[in-house]
Amino acid sequence: MSTVDEGQAPAVTVLHGRPTPAELAAVLAVLLAVRSAGAAAAPAGREPPSAWADRARLLRAVPRPGPHAWRAAARPR
Repeated sequence: MSTVDEGQAPAVTVLHGRPTPAELAAVLAVLLAVRSAGAAAAPAGREPPSAWADRARLLRAVPRPGPHAWRAAARPR
């Protein structure tokens, strides 16, 4: 295994236990795969949608009952 330079912090530190080199390699492979998948999923330079294309405007507040809603609530269905 290689040693870490004095001016450089280690990328991964084992806090508990003594993993084998194979276990440590498996964990690092998973971390690198997740990192590369995250970089590929987020395209760089993409602008946010305009206010006209923003779908959040379709999410309205909960409708409030109208002035005569109490009559409709009392009617049998």
